[in-house]
Amino acid sequence: MRFNNKFDLNLLVALDHLLHLRSVSGAAARMNVTQSAMSNALLRLRNYFDDELLVKIGRKMELTPRAEALKDSIRDLLVRVDWTIASTSEFDPAQSDRCFKILASDYTMATLVPALLARCEAAAPGIRFDFLQQVQAPERALERGDVDLLIIPREFSSKLHPSEVIVEEDFCAIAWSKGKFARGKLSRSDYTKASHVVMRPAIATQSLETRYLEQGGVTRNEAISTYAFTAIPHLVVGTNRIATLHRRLAKLAQRSLPIRIIELPVSLPIMQQCVQWHRYRSNDAGLIWLRDTMRAAALELR
Repeated sequence: MRFNNKFDLNLLVALDHLLHLRSVSGAAARMNVTQSAMSNALLRLRNYFDDELLVKIGRKMELTPRAEALKDSIRDLLVRVDWTIASTSEFDPAQSDRCFKILASDYTMATLVPALLARCEAAAPGIRFDFLQQVQAPERALERGDVDLLIIPREFSSKLHPSEVIVEEDFCAIAWSKGKFARGKLSRSDYTKASHVVMRPAIATQSLETRYLEQGGVTRNEAISTYAFTAIPHLVVGTNRIATLHRRLAKLAQRSLPIRIIELPVSLPIMQQCVQWHRYRSNDAGLIWLRDTMRAAALELR
């Protein structure tokens, strides 16, 4: 394989920072070089691509159409090179101090993660975790190398990267144990007329149970919305509102809050929670070990 000898491959990193930060000073700080050195790199890049790449519009720097077209491809290339160099065929969990970055919802943080950490405490006491909250387009965080793994519902996973189901979960209704729905069954009419507490996720316009309900022709009266599943039981207590929640999370909340778990009057699909990784990292020994450990931790939840 021959590379174009007119292009200095060292400029690729500078180009990546310039395109994502849209700032010469910001890119210089990120690479720990002077601003004049980064300005010189930008000049060389402009000459090579015969394009301005970054142009000043008002007080901001914006990307040209050519730069926009390059942005994701350059990041993808650098991430792949970095993972190729960093990946090893061996991983010793007992000796490793590796930090794994995982994007997960607060539902996962309250249910699966404690079991995962307990297993890691015994088998890999030196490893570290950086858990990140859900974001729009989570697959882009994976592709940029911002995270090692995603833990998300199967419906929100990307078809471009491998994944596997590690947790299955059903839904139930919850209500304050001293409120209007303290006793008896919950009819479909009761359910649709009641005021609901709902969660609006960052990764989609609607939560998974909302999608399931609408597919079944059920519309809720959404009185209160929140950004966290774990907040929902607290917002039900002391009111006549109800909510639809993952059963495991409802049982956890029931240990400390006066709530009642009620069977839903409608049938919803079982949620399949997946772990997803970048297709370039299928042979990463550390991630293989972590996925195996997650799988074992998930079995403890059943």
